[in-house]
Amino acid sequence: MKDYIIVGAGLAGVSFAETAFLNNKSFTVISDASQNSSYVAAGLYNPVILKRFSMPLNAKEHIEYIKPFYSNIEQRLNLKFDVPIPICRKFVSAEEQNNWFEAADKPALSPFLSTSVIHTKYNGIDSPFGFGKVMHTGYLDTGVYLNAYKEYLEKDHQLIRETFDYNQFNVTADCVEYKGIKAKHIIFAEGFGLHDNPYFKGLPLDGTKGELLVIKAPELKLDVAINASVFILPIGNDIYKVGATYEWYDKTPVPTEVGKKELIEKIEEVISCDYEILEHLAGIRPTVKDRKPLVGTHELYKRVHLLNGLGTRGVMLGPPMAKVLFDSIENNIPVDKTVSFLRFKR
Repeated sequence: MKDYIIVGAGLAGVSFAETAFLNNKSFTVISDASQNSSYVAAGLYNPVILKRFSMPLNAKEHIEYIKPFYSNIEQRLNLKFDVPIPICRKFVSAEEQNNWFEAADKPALSPFLSTSVIHTKYNGIDSPFGFGKVMHTGYLDTGVYLNAYKEYLEKDHQLIRETFDYNQFNVTADCVEYKGIKAKHIIFAEGFGLHDNPYFKGLPLDGTKGELLVIKAPELKLDVAINASVFILPIGNDIYKVGATYEWYDKTPVPTEVGKKELIEKIEEVISCDYEILEHLAGIRPTVKDRKPLVGTHELYKRVHLLNGLGTRGVMLGPPMAKVLFDSIENNIPVDKTVSFLRFKR
């Protein structure tokens, strides 16, 4: 009998698989790659919410946790997918500069916000008020990471590429069973696919559609990620990811002309040099109204668990939330009520 069946191989599912591996637990992952938001994501990790100059709960601890977590995988798979890069917030006014310095004085934010205005002139970007630099930031090449991890699982016969069929799944007092595979527990980490899951259907996972463009801009020559009305992330060879849109009503992972037009308008507010659009991508982020994850164990079925709702911060939240869920199952450490999905139960 396996210790775990894990449904989903995006940032949440792979984080739990790695956590299980690190704790010598056996598992099988089942994934059909139908939810592609983990692949479409820019993969940025940043402990500061730059719109409000605030920090999400436990962001400092999460940044400290993910660095060795991803580094360990890089070494094992002989791969590089974690790219440290500063994020520079483009100031639009003297008032925004002042707000930045006020935030940088706060003890929680001071390790992450540089206290000097950056006046580097980037070709094609008009920045009379300069930039504020966020430190301890970077991005994960999520496509490289997730594809390599799935290949690694496949070689070890730990991955089944198929759509999970809930009709073939049974829970008993002693185990869970799926198509002849028996395990002590099942982890559902399906992202927006949660809406088809009969065990967790009622939860308020809204899902937010995000679109981004991949552009080539040879004159731009950025060595930092720019945060303005869009983010501009250099990924090498004069190629940049630019995004992202937020759409709450359309739940199809299909790029739209409306999204493309919005992104082009915002790009042209920020850069004045020529660029070429190489790709246009879209996905549904698994977002929750209160912007916090959905983690925990089913009230009736104690072998059925949920790891979801990582939203726009999957790279930062995946590993620590996987550990929270693992510790609750294996070590009886209760899931903090701020991230437990039970906060939505009366």
